[in-house]
Amino acid sequence: MNRRNALKLGATALAGIYLSPLFGKSYILDATIAKNPFEPNWDSLAKYVVPDWFRDAKFGMWAHWGPQCEPEAGDWYGRGMYEEGSRQYKFHVDKYGHPSKFGFKDVINVWKADNWNPEELVNLYKDAGARYFMAMANHHDNLDLYDSKYQPEWNSTKIGPKKDIIGGWEKAARKAGLPFAVSVHAAHAWNWFDTSQGADKSGPLANIPYDGKLTKADGTGTWWEGLDPQELYAQNHELSAKPSDKSSVHSQWDWADGASLPSLAYCEKFHDRTIDLIDKYNPDLVYFDDTALPLWPVNDAGLRIAAHLYNKSLKKNKTVQTVITGKILNEQQRKAIVWDIEKGQSNSIEPLPWQTDTCIGNWHYDRSVYNNKRYKSAKTVIHTLIDVVSKNGNLMLNIPVRGDGSIDELEREIVREIGIWMKLNSKSIYGTRPWKIFGEGPQQESAGALTAQGFNEGKGKPYTAEDIRFAQKDKKLYATVMAWPEKGTAVIKSLGKSSLLYTKKIKQVRLVSTGEKLHFVQNEAALEVYFPNQKPEASYANALEII
Repeated sequence: MNRRNALKLGATALAGIYLSPLFGKSYILDATIAKNPFEPNWDSLAKYVVPDWFRDAKFGMWAHWGPQCEPEAGDWYGRGMYEEGSRQYKFHVDKYGHPSKFGFKDVINVWKADNWNPEELVNLYKDAGARYFMAMANHHDNLDLYDSKYQPEWNSTKIGPKKDIIGGWEKAARKAGLPFAVSVHAAHAWNWFDTSQGADKSGPLANIPYDGKLTKADGTGTWWEGLDPQELYAQNHELSAKPSDKSSVHSQWDWADGASLPSLAYCEKFHDRTIDLIDKYNPDLVYFDDTALPLWPVNDAGLRIAAHLYNKSLKKNKTVQTVITGKILNEQQRKAIVWDIEKGQSNSIEPLPWQTDTCIGNWHYDRSVYNNKRYKSAKTVIHTLIDVVSKNGNLMLNIPVRGDGSIDELEREIVREIGIWMKLNSKSIYGTRPWKIFGEGPQQESAGALTAQGFNEGKGKPYTAEDIRFAQKDKKLYATVMAWPEKGTAVIKSLGKSSLLYTKKIKQVRLVSTGEKLHFVQNEAALEVYFPNQKPEASYANALEII
């Protein structure tokens, strides 16, 4: 019998029997669980109710920022730099040297974050309409970006910038009055970093190992003397039966398809690091970049973290006011935590609140996106937000941060333009709930199906004035026309007299951005709304208030 089960069995006499009113099941509880309503299992976590602050906020902004932004060469740099012949490998060799001599640990060492001003950036995002802010606490590269008790050597207060990144972001968010969120990605370092165990197959350094298997003993005379690279890379283990490559690493995300399974010590360390993060910084939302919860289904660490966070919030607030997000959830799991869709959105109104996370460029800053002006436009972001809100979702938008902690002028202009639309139209966004249908029009007919954790954004046709998205609040219906009707009239078929969706007499239609009352005619087939001759600013999406 393991220690945990022995302790649980020994506490049974103290705890007694608890009958769950939600599930009609009896549970034998230990003394700790008897004090904490949420237990580390899916049935118990499914008692969770999403707090109103999250449902009302609708729009958050994210700094997906860490040492992989220092090279400014895009996503998953810490993995790609060890893939011989890849774009990032070639970039790394040219800029830093061969990964047997200059590995990812050395990239961390040159990351200084010397132009980082968290208060200025958080205020910029708040001014653009963000109602909550999220910062990355660690990525698959396994560096904790906070004062980490259980990752005491490889954290941002000890190496690299020698700053408490999460502490700085949290202070700025609290000062701005925004709920504070953290994203946690480090559960995957075990397999994600396995490319660092490799070596070139050709060339002058063929068969010379990269630095992924180095240990503390190898550091004599180096800048990292006294540090153990295995506490970062976590590669003191055999590779997967099916070694992950550019494609199979994704199929192994849920520890399947031949993945090397993490040790108990690795899982417990991840658990302890995350509990430390939660207890030190008290996040209002924790985003997990995992199938369901971290290390699920091979370990219950994620379940224990979720129960801890909910119970902590319940004790403080009398109701649970925190949010946890996870990906690729089944029906039961969607009751326990909020479903997050990466770079995509649902094609229907979801019965439970959900979130999409996306980015105006790449997740990690990529200089080529800037040079080639390939950022998403403010128009694309706003259209995504409106569509997501109509389907009971929130949008979490990442603005890529450069290695030095700043954002570039193109990004600033996009953020400014988002703010223009939000200042004019946000009453049609904040605090709303889905209507009977999410919308009408040809765009949805072309929308792509979700694949894996999402990835269907941008697959549909562009929005036109025939595309309408609905939301409701305070007995008012909001119908957003997703382009300016060039012929001057918006036609909303779902609001015709013959429609069974809206049976009340329409008394008034206002253009939200200007407050102007618009002339309209409701016939059997549709509601026809006559737009003014003068376009308001940011007229690529036009919210109408209907009462």
